[in-house]
Amino acid sequence: MRLAVLKERGAFETRVAATPDTVKKLIALGLSVAVESGAGVAAAIADADYQAAGAEIAVGSAAALAGAGIVFAVQAPTAEQLDAVPRGALLVCIANAFAEPTLVPALAGRGIDCAAMELLPRITRAQSMDVLSSQANLAGYRAVIEGAGAFERGFPMMMTAAGTVPPARVFVIGAGVAGLQAIATARRLGAIVSATDVRPAAKDEIRSLGATFVGVEDAETAQQTGAYAKEMSDAFRQKQAELMATTVAKNDLVICTALVIGRRAPVIVTAPMVASMRAGSVIVDLAADAGGNCAATEPGSSVLTPNGVRVLGWRNWPGRIAVAASQLYARNLLTFLTNFWDKESGSAKLPEADDIVKGTLLTRGGAIVHAQFQPTQAA
Repeated sequence: MRLAVLKERGAFETRVAATPDTVKKLIALGLSVAVESGAGVAAAIADADYQAAGAEIAVGSAAALAGAGIVFAVQAPTAEQLDAVPRGALLVCIANAFAEPTLVPALAGRGIDCAAMELLPRITRAQSMDVLSSQANLAGYRAVIEGAGAFERGFPMMMTAAGTVPPARVFVIGAGVAGLQAIATARRLGAIVSATDVRPAAKDEIRSLGATFVGVEDAETAQQTGAYAKEMSDAFRQKQAELMATTVAKNDLVICTALVIGRRAPVIVTAPMVASMRAGSVIVDLAADAGGNCAATEPGSSVLTPNGVRVLGWRNWPGRIAVAASQLYARNLLTFLTNFWDKESGSAKLPEADDIVKGTLLTRGGAIVHAQFQPTQAA
């Protein structure tokens, strides 16, 4: 069976869905691998590296996709690319299906089976293929590095003959995978760190990393038992806003990571909060792709507010550390495929009753099969 690896066409996308290392392992499964020319350039992988691993280099998407039974991509392919995907092929990617309502019907109409890796269930067996966690981990690290770079004062405390430079104060909003990595990285750089999250379980995780927990604790937060935060009530958001207002003003660097799956990111850092920060402070918004947690965020841009606060709202934060992000993402996809690979038939078997299949498979055999994207529910 032929597996095609596509060159990404999306703006700000620098990652690639396979590396020379995973290509070797895919070939060991019995697959032939075709990599679109230039697919790995932004992740520091040359065509020659893929060739040395045993892959065919195809010029253009159509050539890579010709006869492919499996397609690996980072983001969902463009309409032009989808037209070249053979009917019945399995597409494995981050489909961003909630944000692109026309994608799932288009996949079904073209007869493409699609596994949306962002919908992977949070179960033990799926941890090694969890693309959201692997990418969020890197994003949290990168957020602190870029935030520290934009902060024009010292980050750790430094004692010199001329005087002492105080440590930076960092506040992390959201203590999921990205937030916890941001906390750990800021602590390693010597900052004084505090963090908040609506999930009660996050309090101990925050403290275990040496940060101070800041948060509203009531009956509503007690109901936040999942791995991802759920949307909160207006009353809670009001209490949270009051606490955030006093906390944000005290900090030099604010890192926003709060996301609600399938919805626009909640605005937590309001315009008055931004105005309360002193000149030279920095806000890093990892939720920019979903609209942003900060009112001053301009997705895809770095802006300087009238009071001198720098707001970094880059899109695709994992893509800003493309080499490592590609390596982890490629391993996630390899693990997913290997988990369902049938050696005898030389193909992937996706049993309908499997929890991972039920969680990720959007379309199969020309039909929409995912419960959350059925036409009746979408209406």
